[in-house]
Amino acid sequence: MKILITGKNSYIGNSVEKYLQKKGNDFFIEQLDMQGDKWKKYNFSSCDVVLHVAGLAHRKITKDKETYYFKVNRDLAAEAAEKAITEGVHHFIFVSTMSVYSEKDAHITKKTLTSPDNVYGLSKLQAEDKIKELSNESDCIISIIRPPMIYGKGCKGNYNSLRKIALTFPVFPKIKNKKSMLYIDNLSELIYQIICSKASGTYYPQNKELVNTSEWASLIAKENGCNLHLSRFLGWCVILGKYIPGLRGYCIKAFNDSYYEPSMSIYKNMNYQRVSFKESIKLSEER
Repeated sequence: MKILITGKNSYIGNSVEKYLQKKGNDFFIEQLDMQGDKWKKYNFSSCDVVLHVAGLAHRKITKDKETYYFKVNRDLAAEAAEKAITEGVHHFIFVSTMSVYSEKDAHITKKTLTSPDNVYGLSKLQAEDKIKELSNESDCIISIIRPPMIYGKGCKGNYNSLRKIALTFPVFPKIKNKKSMLYIDNLSELIYQIICSKASGTYYPQNKELVNTSEWASLIAKENGCNLHLSRFLGWCVILGKYIPGLRGYCIKAFNDSYYEPSMSIYKNMNYQRVSFKESIKLSEER
C-alpha cells in the first residue's frame, strides 16, 4: 500500500511515517513538499492513501497574516483533496484540529456546534467543509481527524512551553482542570487503524485519561529529577489572572477546562489509546 503524506518533515508526518514503518513492509510511504507549485506535478494516481498534514500551526496571528493562514490551511488542503479525488486516490485523510470549537466550550460533546474563536480554527473548519463538498460526488473515502493538543518526544508548542516552566521554577500553581491531550503514538495508531479499516467519518481522538495541568507539570519535573511543589496560593493567583489583561489569555489557555466527552473518542474495533498518560510523559522526556 502506498501512502503519500502531503506536508514534508512535519512533526506529525515524520512521526506517523516512522510508526507505520515499524508495522511491517506492507507500506510504502513518501512525503511531499507542499511549498510552491512543484507538488502539483506529482502523480497522485499511484497512491492508495493521501494523509494531509501540511498547514500553519496555532499561534498568535497578526491581521496581516490572516490571508496566508486561509491560503495554507484551507485552500491548500482543498487543492490537495481535489487532486487526490480527481486522480483516483481511494482514501484521503485530513488532520484538522479541536480548535474548530470555541474555547468557551469547555466540555465538548457530539452536540457541541463548531464555533472557532480564531483564524487557525476557522481556516481548518472551512477546509473540512470544502473537502466534504468535493467528496460528495466521488467514491473517495474521507476521514477527518480533530485532535486536541498533540505532544511527544521532540515536539514544539504548548508542551514545550510548559516543560520549560516546570523545569525552571520550583513552584507551580495547583488547580483543578480537565484537558484532552493526544500522545503522538496514539494518534499514529489511530491513523494506522483508519487506513487498514478504510474508515470514513470525523474522529475526536484523545488519550484515555483526561489531563490536569498541575499533574502534567509535576510529571515532567519528576521525569527530569526535579521536585516541583504545587501551590494552592498560586492556584488562586491563576484564577485572578483570568481577569487581568496580559495574563488572561495564558491563564485561560493553560488552566481552563477543554476536553472531549471521553465516549466521543472510543471507536468500535479501534483500540488506539495504547500508551497511558504517565507512560507518554516518560517516553516524551527520555534523553
